[in-house]
Amino acid sequence: MSDLKFKIVVPGDFPVQIFGSPRLNSLKQYADVILHQDLPKTIDEQIVRVQSADIIINSRGAVKWSGEILKQLPKLKLISTCSIGTDMIDLETAKKCGVIVSNVPEVTSPVVAEHAFGLMLACAKRGWSTTNYLKKHGWTRMTNVYLKGKTIGIIGMGNTGSKLALMAKNFGMKVVAWTFHPEKYYEKYPEIQFLELKELLPIADVVSVHLKLSEETTKMFSYNEFSMMKKGSIFINCARGPIIDTNALIDALNSGQVDSAGLDVFEEEPLSKDAAILQCENIILTPHCADSTPEGIDYLNEGTVKNVLAFIKGAPRNVVTPN
Repeated sequence: MSDLKFKIVVPGDFPVQIFGSPRLNSLKQYADVILHQDLPKTIDEQIVRVQSADIIINSRGAVKWSGEILKQLPKLKLISTCSIGTDMIDLETAKKCGVIVSNVPEVTSPVVAEHAFGLMLACAKRGWSTTNYLKKHGWTRMTNVYLKGKTIGIIGMGNTGSKLALMAKNFGMKVVAWTFHPEKYYEKYPEIQFLELKELLPIADVVSVHLKLSEETTKMFSYNEFSMMKKGSIFINCARGPIIDTNALIDALNSGQVDSAGLDVFEEEPLSKDAAILQCENIILTPHCADSTPEGIDYLNEGTVKNVLAFIKGAPRNVVTPN
């Protein structure tokens, strides 16, 4: 029988996020740490794995914590996520159950911004078509997009959006932005023009989304928004899939209203083999891996463990549970 005060459970770590990380070693003097490498196959199995846990390290967004599940975990005190996003957790019910939820903000924002920048470049340089064309048809000339001097519209000027804005500015692009409460950013970013969405979309050559998922942002980009975009523009989403109405994006891609899109996130994850978005040719897809570099993974693991240690020592940090 262990004399350690806390029990920490990682309920499912596939694909691998925190398994084998030396960051976990700093927890062993305070807690028993149990890590499941496979994802739970059922909700019942998920509950059984964490039934006696004081702390959950949620290393994979595929493991979701609904209100009904949280109500069945009376011992639970903390969920520490290896992510910025917390949309896999019912935060309101967590608060009612006395469960603190902590995330890892900001640390991977330069990694994700770089990924978004890479998707933009790949779209602009026709990465979605040139390789396949050469393989199937042989040598040809194709026109592509010169980004210097073009306008990028950043949707959401948080940690990631602001870093992408700086990258684009240094690349010689004009940066405009839409964000909630823009007045908070005027002094910090005097060189960026903040616009209403209806003003930004018709002038942006590239639109890149960097928003949290909420009721307010779900399907924020649908038929109306895509119809307002500059014809032939590029669309990037490294935020959350449900912010986009996928069917509306498919229509915009097929009609040429949107020239091409780079997506790291999707309404349905993982994508099924018959997902309609896979039929689009003018698109570059990555499997929700924008922060999945060795550095990004370690930043998240380090932040998660620090959150757990802070909680154990009585000073929770990065708390996202509603006040």
